[in-house]
Amino acid sequence: MVLEGFSIYLQATMICIDNSEWMRNGDYSPSRFQAQADAVNLICGAKTQSNPENTVGVLTMAGKGVRVLVTPTSDLGKILACMHGLEIGGDMNLAAGIQVAQLALKHRQNKKQQQRIIVFAGSPVKYDKKVLEMIGKKLKKNNVALDIVDFGEEDDGKPEKLEAMLAAVNSNDSSHIVHVPAGPNALSDVLISTPIFTGDGEGGSGFAAAAAAAAAGGVSGFDFGVDPNLDPELALALRVSMEEERARQEAAAKKAAEEAAKQEKGGEQSSSQDATMTENIAPSTSEVDKRTDLTDDENALLQQALAMSMDDPASSISVRDTDMSEAAADDQDLALALQLSVQDSTKDAANQTDMSKLFADQSFVSSILATLPGVDPNDPSVKDLLASMQNQSEKKEEDKAPDREDK
Repeated sequence: MVLEGFSIYLQATMICIDNSEWMRNGDYSPSRFQAQADAVNLICGAKTQSNPENTVGVLTMAGKGVRVLVTPTSDLGKILACMHGLEIGGDMNLAAGIQVAQLALKHRQNKKQQQRIIVFAGSPVKYDKKVLEMIGKKLKKNNVALDIVDFGEEDDGKPEKLEAMLAAVNSNDSSHIVHVPAGPNALSDVLISTPIFTGDGEGGSGFAAAAAAAAAGGVSGFDFGVDPNLDPELALALRVSMEEERARQEAAAKKAAEEAAKQEKGGEQSSSQDATMTENIAPSTSEVDKRTDLTDDENALLQQALAMSMDDPASSISVRDTDMSEAAADDQDLALALQLSVQDSTKDAANQTDMSKLFADQSFVSSILATLPGVDPNDPSVKDLLASMQNQSEKKEEDKAPDREDK
């Protein structure tokens, strides 16, 4: 009798996880997918703790297709490890997930294990009610129990469809469904007090009873209501999961604080730059004034130098008169020397005028050319040159004549 009673509660369980795009929503803390992962971890621990020969497998129903992460096994560490790094995307294929789970249970090693499928449905169900009822009847025919965790989306008659499938598969109240609305309570906390977590008529395993008592506030000596001496692997897995979540929250808070600090620092830098620019405006204006004064002086000197270089008579005479007056005021000898140099220059100008008159006399120039060796005064080129020189001298005389009349 003991052996028969022991074999009744021996189970092989397949857990179907919803990893569709809908699992990114944050209506369940911290997200739908993370809340589902925590509930799966607790259920796996409860199933393996209730009987050493119980096995649990896990598969995903979305993404590129149904994917078996781990076949039914009693290694809790292997079961928990497969939950990390799962990809989220696509739509949930409920019918295909249940059929693959049933196939995995059919090939279990211990045929004495009862078959059970636990489905997490957090996204809309696209199948009709009749299709789901057919799936439920097939499960009932193969002695497969079904537990459904309904959370998340509730549109398109999703609860009614799941209820119809459960009614088709239920036999002797062996299958269950739990509707978990969004709220402050964690998904795992709600499932602890349900038959999905505690099992049917098991009298409450050590793990399930401890977890339920912890949820009710009856056990406060152990974290998560798990005695590390009884199940060190589960306690370690739960502690690691908690530390990862805490590290994630701390990293998010640190990132937010750094962004706020950067924004404040950026505002301070902009204000300091504005102050620096205003401080630099005053010196720049004074420098501009100084530069304008310097440029005025430089322009005057430059104009004077250009006038001197172009031999402007007016400017040269004015400069000379100014220099002579200043020199006379300072030194009489220097003033006398400057006066003599001016007289010499006038004498040179007179001599140049006399020479031009001599060259204008053609007979004089011809007599000079005749004395030069190798020069023929009757050469046409020489005559043309003399004629051009004479014309130039006549033009100069004509230009000077009106000037004299004006004076």
